[in-house]
Amino acid sequence: MVEVIDEELVRRVQKGDKKAFDLLVLKYQGRIIQLINRYVRDAHEAQDIAQETFIKAYRAMASFRGDSAFYTWIYRIAINTAKNHLASRSRRPTDDDIEMDVAEQFEGENSLRDQETPEGILLSEELGRTIQVALDELPGELRTAITLREMDGLSYDEIADVMDCPVGTVRSRIFRAREAIDKKIKSLNG
Repeated sequence: MVEVIDEELVRRVQKGDKKAFDLLVLKYQGRIIQLINRYVRDAHEAQDIAQETFIKAYRAMASFRGDSAFYTWIYRIAINTAKNHLASRSRRPTDDDIEMDVAEQFEGENSLRDQETPEGILLSEELGRTIQVALDELPGELRTAITLREMDGLSYDEIADVMDCPVGTVRSRIFRAREAIDKKIKSLNG
């Protein structure tokens, strides 16, 4: 249903309806800003890059053929715009601070939900830092794949569309990223 609505809005934009594009912007701007924020970690820069993303999307709307979902297409534009922005400033992309629910996936359901004891808090913080270091050390393609999967909740097919690669490559990148993160976590235990 969502894709049908997006397809209709895209058709209307392609026929010159600017209000239809405004609806797409309203629908996706929050998600796009969050995505970009993982690369730049500056709210003002993220908003500027998101605006640039939507401008690029609007200008390219005539060439959008609908081979992928609209949000997959705009995610790809957002990632490329953020990377280009950072490259133009000679900066390395940064990842989002690890969210607790993502950390729980790596460490198990209950271990991070222990009583809020000083030891438990310290362990949670150390685990979060360890996962963040592991993410920072990942090559860009692995980091992007695992971020789109674990933090944005995209399917393997959607990630393949965003990253413009086969689904098998996405699976391999996510597996290798998880393996590297798991290795870092295991080094915590001894």
